[in-house]
Amino acid sequence: MEAIFDLRNVSYSYVGKILALKDVSLKINRGERVSIIGSNGSGKSTLLAILNGLVYPTSGEFYAFNNQITEEVFDAIKDNEFRSYFRTKVGFVFQNSDVQLFSPTVFEEIAFGPLQLNIPPREVRTRVEDVLEMMEISKLRDRSPHTLSGGEKKKVCIATVLVNNPDVLLLDEPSAGLDPRTQLWLVELLQDLGHAGKTVITATHDLEIIDMISKRAIVMGEDHRVKMDDDAKTVLCDYELLIASNLIHEHMHVHGKLVHEHLHDHEEEHKHGHLTA
Repeated sequence: MEAIFDLRNVSYSYVGKILALKDVSLKINRGERVSIIGSNGSGKSTLLAILNGLVYPTSGEFYAFNNQITEEVFDAIKDNEFRSYFRTKVGFVFQNSDVQLFSPTVFEEIAFGPLQLNIPPREVRTRVEDVLEMMEISKLRDRSPHTLSGGEKKKVCIATVLVNNPDVLLLDEPSAGLDPRTQLWLVELLQDLGHAGKTVITATHDLEIIDMISKRAIVMGEDHRVKMDDDAKTVLCDYELLIASNLIHEHMHVHGKLVHEHLHDHEEEHKHGHLTA
């Protein structure tokens, strides 16, 4: 399989002092659905930031689409062809929606990205209309993003990424703060995107959704190292690892939500061809 991302002994420290990642080596292949799990401060968000080219390894090497990603590659050349290619292929959804939203209206928010990529305005309008309909947020088109509910903001943020039709989606704690209905919508969306061939990488400590949105789980320990990289179901069954990684406590039952059975049924429908992505 083709490796989209390849990290080789990557470490990262903020301001050269605060360790966030330590000797992380892993590959992520095209079309994989991967969850990165760990307690707060374990390095999940930093790992996503490196995958998105927002920060660069303090040591080690990071390759994306067979190119080594360094600050020089992304920042030294103003009109960098590979940087533009990377930005069309990889989309990032921030944990805090307010960080991502800044335009006067939802329509303008979603249109901003493709306009920066010099896509003709007529095509941009078509793309925005299509993604508004797909995300079922057409009624919000003229609203200010900052007047929306938390779930509506999350949908708009995801729309701003999907409008560029990226190959890879990186999501940082996407289920945080969502009501059960919106969480159900999110999980089904990620399942659909995975079945459509997208590479979906999600950082989360929400154990309830991991085996529904991913086939593979990478566990980050509190020492900022990879503790386990395996099939999602195998990881979720390793209670000693989950306890040691501060993801659960001894008396916690991992699967307790009533929506869990319904979400698995949705996945089964995909397997039997009842849904198209």
